[in-house]
Amino acid sequence: MTREQDMRKEFETAYENYADALFRHCFFRVSSRETALDLVQESFLKTWDYMQKGEKIINLKSFLYRVVNNSIIDFYRKRKSESLDALAEDGFDPPVRHNEDIMSQTEYNRAISFFEKLSEQYRSVMIMRFIDGMAIPEIAEILNETENNVSVRIHRGLEKIRKLMEI
Repeated sequence: MTREQDMRKEFETAYENYADALFRHCFFRVSSRETALDLVQESFLKTWDYMQKGEKIINLKSFLYRVVNNSIIDFYRKRKSESLDALAEDGFDPPVRHNEDIMSQTEYNRAISFFEKLSEQYRSVMIMRFIDGMAIPEIAEILNETENNVSVRIHRGLEKIRKLMEI
């Protein structure tokens, strides 16, 4: 197999394995299906371009999440985000999967409303930890931060959500 074929196979495998998770991650961060799809597509294109240049990627999953996070930051810099409330008023209702591991629609909507009230620094790590199911070392690698810093942000984010729940 040639280097080009190996690279293409690695990229296709990454797309199959991570595209859905990256979409969920983006959706929870930007609250727009179309924007999330665009950001994921853009991130895969940037990753492919990077690979085409012959650059070495040690952990493709972490690299993809880093590219997605940078794309989300760029998105917020360029545009004013839509609130989840505005989407709900327009009739958008995020789908809930029906199995015993997923919370009810009411709990789901309540959790999203709490995430919406967090500042971006807490929201991003909370989504990676509790929505994407990532481990702290993985989040730290993606954000290029220490594990201790990520743990502190998660702890503070949980404290802020607890306070919001008391209101």
